Amino acid sequence: MNYVESILKVLGIGLILGAGLPAVFALGLVAFSRGAGSDGTDGTAAATPNAALKYLGVLLFIFVGWVILTAVLWITRMTIFHHTGVDLFPFLPKK
Repeated sequence: MNYVESILKVLGIGLILGAGLPAVFALGLVAFSRGAGSDGTDGTAAATPNAALKYLGVLLFIFVGWVILTAVLWITRMTIFHHTGVDLFPFLPKK
């Protein structure tokens, strides 16, 4: 049963990070573009800009970038520690 539990954990994290991050990025794109407003075909403003949606889009972009940067640093943490002596995640137990 331990193997099945481990496989389900990996599957869950894979779905969250594999499909979840692109979905969050897409939501950021939608929020940012709707927050910018739009122009009609004749050049007049069809929708007024919404600053809250633009900020939400930027916050979602920052969140996705933070997750990606943290994942890369997590993967390379032992190499960084070996070459520089800097422990990027000192609050987590060592193997």
